[in-house]
Amino acid sequence: MAELLKWGVMGNATIARKCIIPAIQKSDNGRVAALATRSPADARETARQHNIPVVYEGYENLLADGTVDAVYIALPNHLHMPWTLKSLAAGKHVLCEKPLALNAREAETMAAAATDADRLLMEAFMYRFHPRSRKIKRLVADGRIGRPRLVRAAFCFHIDSEIFDSGANIRLKPETGGGSVLDTGCYCVSVARWFLSSEPTSVQAQAIYHTSGVDCQMVANLFFANGALATVETSFVSALQQTYTIVGSEAAIELPHDAFIPWEKDTIYVVRSQDQEIGEHYPIAGADEYRLMVDHFAEAALGRVELAFSPRDSICNMRVLDALAKAAKTGKQISVSQK
Repeated sequence: MAELLKWGVMGNATIARKCIIPAIQKSDNGRVAALATRSPADARETARQHNIPVVYEGYENLLADGTVDAVYIALPNHLHMPWTLKSLAAGKHVLCEKPLALNAREAETMAAAATDADRLLMEAFMYRFHPRSRKIKRLVADGRIGRPRLVRAAFCFHIDSEIFDSGANIRLKPETGGGSVLDTGCYCVSVARWFLSSEPTSVQAQAIYHTSGVDCQMVANLFFANGALATVETSFVSALQQTYTIVGSEAAIELPHDAFIPWEKDTIYVVRSQDQEIGEHYPIAGADEYRLMVDHFAEAALGRVELAFSPRDSICNMRVLDALAKAAKTGKQISVSQK
């Protein structure tokens, strides 16, 4: 077997248990060497199921493990920056859950720390590694839809009403970085920026807020430097919306409501030419986008490939999210920092 990257997983969250740990254990170039949590009793079953040899109580103990090469951070949003900085200082590469940080300023601090430590840092936007996403990116870049004019992106779901009313879900807590814009809007903004290959210059937004103060629903408009527009929809109180559409001067590409998380099932995308009402369906074989992501990160950490998406991309994404939050609060059109 080729050289393996030894992973430490920080946090026993659902995303770690259900997606990332299985992906690493199935990969050809990595294995989970240790799992760290504040509640080791709860994590031991995860370790048993996935053959993880060590469970640490507390994250500092994981960082002190000299056998761990890279850390995957599955902690609440407000802990992303402090534990990324500590991981980088300990000499670990870092794959951090989205959103990378609470704001662009934090993301800039994290990126600078990665440069200083000569370690890799990447935000876990797994959708960009799915074969369908990459196929669509090539189609847009190759001019299949003409000049891209508009992206519509939505990632909405419904939190159980009782939990929503109580504010018990971590997504509803301002002190932990809650809110629909950070939780799912980060995907929508990322999609628009990626497919338009441009940065928004200004944004407008309207939001509805939970009693805790976090946004629970938002609709926003993004104005891009290349003359394109994007609309973004996020929600914790609506029926499922998990899709995006890219509209060009000659055609449009549409996805079903599995755009960001299609799991491993076969899926499709639809291309409609300029005047078509019903487009042509193109099948894409099922794939584990989480495994493709961790495979790529491990290859980069092992020095075999360049990292596909740098922290700079995440900083740009966070700047847009910052502007959306301000636009919704003020009711004004907000310029997006391009510094």
